[in-house]
Amino acid sequence: MPSAVAVGSMVGLEIADNVAHVVLNAPARLNSLDAAALRDLSAAYAAAEAAGVRALVVRGEGRAFCAGRDISGVDPRTDDVAGYLGGLVEPLLRRMSAFPAPTFAAAHGACLGVGLGLLIATDVVYVADTAAIGSPFANLGATLDSGGHALFVERLGAHRTLDLIYSGRLMSGAEAVAAGLFSQTFPANEVTEAAVRAAVSAASGATRAFLASKALVHQLRDERLGLWQSMGIENAAQAELCATADYREGFLAFQEKRPPVFTGRG
Repeated sequence: MPSAVAVGSMVGLEIADNVAHVVLNAPARLNSLDAAALRDLSAAYAAAEAAGVRALVVRGEGRAFCAGRDISGVDPRTDDVAGYLGGLVEPLLRRMSAFPAPTFAAAHGACLGVGLGLLIATDVVYVADTAAIGSPFANLGATLDSGGHALFVERLGAHRTLDLIYSGRLMSGAEAVAAGLFSQTFPANEVTEAAVRAAVSAASGATRAFLASKALVHQLRDERLGLWQSMGIENAAQAELCATADYREGFLAFQEKRPPVFTGRG
């Protein structure tokens, strides 16, 4: 039976069949996030981790995934932007990125600022073809944040990144996927179902093996490893997995010509 966990008025968490469903639930403000919402979101991930789920999906209610920071009540003269970004946003994104199970996002509508950061911190991102992605700060006197520069420069190059920033032009979901920013694109009315389907499938998989790949992908990204360094880490990871029950089950199932039944444990 699904179980709901109370984490705040702006973020919902439901756990069913080893999958956590994290929902941004402030549709009237396009799920923009103030400090309280960021704390709620962090609490949702902590609760999902404590529950031992084997996959997680994050999505937004209403017309948008997340339009970024809620600045409706922010006075720029007294704004503690360093506290918001460095004290709340970055720790949240680090927690999301390090979540000990495969994570998936279903993104539609506006995916901007902190909302873009939530996608960057998620393992697999499915976006609606009509989603709006980019740097909307040209008219605010602010700069792109939440990891957007790193993502855009890595995937788009310096010139296209600065073109997006200077112009404030937003990419569609289809354009973003074609440029290699995210995983797959779907019609808006299908994107959540696709992400949930992928999460359910991953939740029945060999979690330890998935996490070994996740760790190596993060290391390749952050440390810019070469081929032979990467191969050495792969070899060591495979040797560790060899001692797990899921590794043995995978080989036995192949030899017995049947589907494997993975537990996700060591």
